[in-house]
Amino acid sequence: MTESKLTPNQLAFLALANEYCQALEGAAEAEKDEFVDAMLRLLPRIYISASDLPEPMMIDEEAYIPQSLDEDYYESVRRSVEVLMGEDDTYLEVFEDDMKYSDTPIGASVAEGLADLFQVLYNLTEHARESTVDTILLSLDVAKEDFASYWSQPLCNVLRALNAIKYQR
Repeated sequence: MTESKLTPNQLAFLALANEYCQALEGAAEAEKDEFVDAMLRLLPRIYISASDLPEPMMIDEEAYIPQSLDEDYYESVRRSVEVLMGEDDTYLEVFEDDMKYSDTPIGASVAEGLADLFQVLYNLTEHARESTVDTILLSLDVAKEDFASYWSQPLCNVLRALNAIKYQR
């Protein structure tokens, strides 16, 4: 019987997820410019690391990452980022499916985008803290699948908005 173990990239992804969560949890005490810089350093690395996770083997359709983040904590983190970002929190979203059929611009929130990513990564890191290596590997497979189907695009969208905040003032 072979022993399962995490690859260096899987470990790096978990470490980046943890670092991201800590940065969002500290948003209330952060300076805006430093926070934006931290996000601009972390988000591309998370994207690359998630992209480099191994393709999931056959995942049981019932496999999922348990929800550790409660709604109040999510809202607290989202609100802290919203206050920190101030007037820069809202941006125009061009990658929304509804944009194809609308003449009206669609607004999005940096805080909400970052909090949505926080929810995914927080649940993953909390689950990993209490799990066996085999369970963590399964959770990383689920995270990779969810990355491809859901959270890669919001990550890119909020990265684009943060880039505009940093360089297009």
